[in-house]
Amino acid sequence: MAADDVSRSDGRLGRGPGAPRLPAGRRWVRKLVIGAGLAGYAWAAASAAPFTSVALLCVLLPGAVIAAIAIWRPPARIPPPDRLDVTGFSYWAICVAALFEWEASAFKDNSLWWHPALTDLINPLIAPHPLKSAAILLWLLAGWALVRR
Repeated sequence: MAADDVSRSDGRLGRGPGAPRLPAGRRWVRKLVIGAGLAGYAWAAASAAPFTSVALLCVLLPGAVIAAIAIWRPPARIPPPDRLDVTGFSYWAICVAALFEWEASAFKDNSLWWHPALTDLINPLIAPHPLKSAAILLWLLAGWALVRR
């Protein structure tokens, strides 16, 4: 979905469609450096012990950076659709409701062995450091995709 043709109001702080772009070679290098930085950050964040202040800062720092980028340099937005796709929305609503129900019932039952919480199921899968790093990198990229949307 290209958003190059989206018009912007004059009062916005972000770059508009007519802003100068980097040459193709420099864009590739910039993306490579940013990707390496994100991968390094994910690797370092995965080494933080759970439920510590370091782990909390590893979660809050990317959120603050993405929030600052979204506020001071907002991307060109994709215009909303004319109407809501009720079928597609209902599929997402059912999935989210099922996940909330799963977590609520696991909380109510104190996450017994026969009804574990989703985090109890996923934590052993991402326990190895490389997999935890990949999960954090995916989380960072998903957050960026939400801001870009």
